[in-house]
Amino acid sequence: MAIAPARTVPVQPSPQPRTRKYGADGVSRRTMVGRIVVGVLVAILFLVPYLVMLVGSLKTRSEILAVPPRYFPQDGLQVGNYLTMWSTPETPLTYNLISTVVIAVFATLLVLLVATPAAYYTARFNFPGRMAFLFLVIVTQMLQPAVLTAGLFRQMLVLDLNDTWVAMILINAAFNLSFALWIMHSFFAGIPKEVDEAAQLDGASRLAVLFRINLPLVWPGIVTAIIFTFVASWNEFAASLVIMSTAENQPLSVALTKFIGQYATSWQYVFGVSIVAIVPVIVLFALIEKRLIGGLTAGSVK
Repeated sequence: MAIAPARTVPVQPSPQPRTRKYGADGVSRRTMVGRIVVGVLVAILFLVPYLVMLVGSLKTRSEILAVPPRYFPQDGLQVGNYLTMWSTPETPLTYNLISTVVIAVFATLLVLLVATPAAYYTARFNFPGRMAFLFLVIVTQMLQPAVLTAGLFRQMLVLDLNDTWVAMILINAAFNLSFALWIMHSFFAGIPKEVDEAAQLDGASRLAVLFRINLPLVWPGIVTAIIFTFVASWNEFAASLVIMSTAENQPLSVALTKFIGQYATSWQYVFGVSIVAIVPVIVLFALIEKRLIGGLTAGSVK
């Protein structure tokens, strides 16, 4: 009996899936382009006010007040504004800049000196009233110098510190201490206690454990506290306006208001001083950025 040959059914080739081009990190090019566009738009949004200040500092006062507005200098770049503003009769800007630097730097150092051991102790030891202490510390963050200016002024008079750098260093340190303590407390609490115990078994003292073991691990928190305290002290205005009465002792934030009069305002100098006040903060971020990123990524690779 003959067997009929089996029918062969042609196999239809399966449709090839559409291939998408991906970058090195697995993100499609369309997504990458979208992120770049959004990033550029956000950067422009934040940079426009600073560009307006920069361009305004290179104009004459008449150009700034011109109607319709002139977006770019028509009479040439007035670079001389940055020279003449230091010798204006309104305020001695050189002394104001020195005052601002001294107050911000020493207030930051004082905060680190007090907050670092306090954060370490509250993170490592359970003592009676620990949570109440931390709660009171965070409550002080709700109080601003503008609300307490009258009391601060009276207190500095009693201590004979009114109109001095020491007064503003203490005030700025006091109002930034709570944030620095809390941020470093969270970093210290994230380090296992077994790390300290292992170091102590090897013969390290408590101070050696703090400075040689813990501080390198909490470096991102220290950097955050430095940036926050320095910027807040650099920009502080309300307490400085009340406490500092001598023109030479006032910081830049107060000296800036001297160019704003009742009937006329030297806008070219207002913009120029604002640009000068921004530069040290930018330099601080540029110097500390690599250390911050390095500390954040130090434990990400095993």
